[in-house]
Amino acid sequence: MSVLGVGVLGCAAIAQSRTIPALIADPLVRLVAVASRTGEKARAVADRFGCAAVTGYGALLKRRDIEAVYVPLPPALHTEWIGKALAAGKHVLAEKPLALNRTEAATLVSAARTDGRLLMENFAFPFHTQHATAQQLIGQGAIGEPRSFTAEFGFPPLPSDNIRYQPALGGGALLDAGVYTLRAAGLGLGWGLRVEGATLRRDRARGVDAGGAALVSTPDGRTGQLSFGFDRAYRCAYSVWGSEGSITLPRAFTAPPGLRPVLRLERQDHVEKRTLSADDQVAALVSAFVTTILQGEDLIAPGEDILRQAHLLEAVREAVKDSRRR
Repeated sequence: MSVLGVGVLGCAAIAQSRTIPALIADPLVRLVAVASRTGEKARAVADRFGCAAVTGYGALLKRRDIEAVYVPLPPALHTEWIGKALAAGKHVLAEKPLALNRTEAATLVSAARTDGRLLMENFAFPFHTQHATAQQLIGQGAIGEPRSFTAEFGFPPLPSDNIRYQPALGGGALLDAGVYTLRAAGLGLGWGLRVEGATLRRDRARGVDAGGAALVSTPDGRTGQLSFGFDRAYRCAYSVWGSEGSITLPRAFTAPPGLRPVLRLERQDHVEKRTLSADDQVAALVSAFVTTILQGEDLIAPGEDILRQAHLLEAVREAVKDSRRR
């Protein structure tokens, strides 16, 4: 099997701490170059990871030795640079949220399909084996018939200069933490979800939402309660409540590679804590992205996930607007 040449558009902290190390560690990846708007920053990151430095994102996209790019830019820049990357013939792995709304998502997914390129949103947590274990237990009837789903993702306030507080760059808790709970709802309840109601708590001084919640439902009457924010104590969990018990994953979204996550299984007369195997969810996502390209696997399914996620995100916004009109 050949090796995939990958470039990185941007030097965000998440890229340097998690995704670039995972790219380097994958034997099927050759990290070719990192680009920044300034040569100095590009060189600093490139020296750290042993690749070429490129000044300007457009210059990196012109390189013929790069077949795929990872885009960790702020959300408001995604449509422009993902679109340009696809137009340049590159496969794209982009940070979440990949698009700010369903119109942008549809445009980018359509472009990827037209050009036969893979477009994937960088949600790593579904690739952790703890979720497959939970789904297997549910499928075996460990909690009876699933009735409802609860997901919570939040953390304390961030430094005042963090991009999450900058509305022009796509800041706000919904786009940062809320998208995890929406994706988890799709994982836990299945797609085809309807947003029944939602609220966002505004940080008026900064012009972004600092927290919020949403209620979702399925056509067969199951429900999901989602809460998120960067104005609260850290929490990163989801729970599936069934007719005979419940399953909870306390580190559902950000389990680090060395952590052995604990699954809590509760029934009326039984409480059990299962310590599961450690896993590297970012490495697993990178591997899925790379092998899909190199082995010519399904390029369509990741685009469907992107469209469903964008639809839910837009539905939350619409529900918030409806509640404020009342």
